[in-house]
Amino acid sequence: MDKFDHIILGTGQATGTLLGRLIPTSKQIAVIEGGKIGGSCINYGCTPTKTLVASARAIHVAKRGSEFGFKTGPVEIDYSIVRERMNKIRNASSDGLTKLIESSPNVTLYREWGSFEDNHTLTVGTNKIHGEHIYINTGTRAVAPAVDGLDSVPWMDSSRLLNLKVLPDHLLIIGGGYIGMEFSQIYRRFGSEVTVVQRSPDVMPNEDAEVSESIRSFLEEEGIRILCNASTKEVNLDGNRIKLVIEKDGDRETLLGSHLLIAAGRKPNSDGLNLKSTGIKTDRRGFIQVNDYCRTDVNGVFAVGDVNGRGAFTHTSVNDAEIVLDYLFGGSRKLSTRIPIYGLFTDPPLGRVGMTEKEALSKGMHIMKALKPMNEISRAKEMSETKGFAKLLINAENDLIIGAAILGPGGDEIVNMFAAIMHSNIPCRKYREVVLIHPTVSELMPWVLDGLQEVSPNA
Repeated sequence: MDKFDHIILGTGQATGTLLGRLIPTSKQIAVIEGGKIGGSCINYGCTPTKTLVASARAIHVAKRGSEFGFKTGPVEIDYSIVRERMNKIRNASSDGLTKLIESSPNVTLYREWGSFEDNHTLTVGTNKIHGEHIYINTGTRAVAPAVDGLDSVPWMDSSRLLNLKVLPDHLLIIGGGYIGMEFSQIYRRFGSEVTVVQRSPDVMPNEDAEVSESIRSFLEEEGIRILCNASTKEVNLDGNRIKLVIEKDGDRETLLGSHLLIAAGRKPNSDGLNLKSTGIKTDRRGFIQVNDYCRTDVNGVFAVGDVNGRGAFTHTSVNDAEIVLDYLFGGSRKLSTRIPIYGLFTDPPLGRVGMTEKEALSKGMHIMKALKPMNEISRAKEMSETKGFAKLLINAENDLIIGAAILGPGGDEIVNMFAAIMHSNIPCRKYREVVLIHPTVSELMPWVLDGLQEVSPNA
């Protein structure tokens, strides 16, 4: 049996961060990966989807020439070139991590799936290996809802959609969360007809009403059909078309599409790890339970990234790895002090940090809020990008910003400023004094605070 100081199970984004600090120690490291190196972000998530977002936006802007004072001919889309660009970028990222692993003399790469024999022993193909420290970084996968007939049709998750070589004629999407919203706009701008079926009353249901309603509005303006309060009752094939039978407001409707994307949630890849042979515990959904330092109930075994259920994004996975490394080398960083932040990469994008209004009110907090529409911001008007708004939430008891939602041009970048302000506990009255560059969208963010109003708990 080969013995290692460190074993990393899976190669999602936390792995690169771990290796960056562990490789220079010259300790012996094993990396286990049965799929494509790089995990979901590089291969099926952030990298390829945001590459498609960029192509879709370029196509969209090209069609708006008359608005900016120029004329173009008909915009023709070559989907093969769109895909070629996407694959070039995502494959380069995967190849880069592979090169790092394979070129490091103290790292052994196992191109197999791994599972536990006991707390510190793993079976990898025909090998058994032992590790003093083990890092579970196996991520999540798409979960299909319980719908009659779904197993009989060629439905896709996001990874299979990205590998599709033909442009869908009519893309049906089950799920109105961030995956469903991003793909709906991407493929509508590529020329596909798109219909979204969302079970809850709103798209992006975890967001405040202003955010959900605004996103739905600008997507519907682009010709995307969004059916909320709609549940899928049956799926089957009608010739070479996929037929969805849905129920909305008590009435049934049949939808016909060329392709079906399931974007209705994800489940952790913990069920194939044979955790019953260890002291590692999971919650009822299968997420591996960890403490403030990402450590499981087994000393020396950590779970990082999406599989621990403490975040669902690349940046939280990377931060998990940073917390683990900090713990191993004597630091004190904790999961519980992390401020939640994420982006929705529609156009315009949404940047979100901290609490929503409904979260703050549910905690009984005394809050104030301010909201400024993008159509009142000069830079947004100059760019003809006036959809959306900026919304700030303040704790009325201590003058600290507790949440921000920036839906508009640069929202995914601007929100990082608020993350830094919140992390540093800068009172909003001090932020109001900051001088920022003109003309920018972000320069108006301190001015948003001039519109602060108290929020009634019954609002």
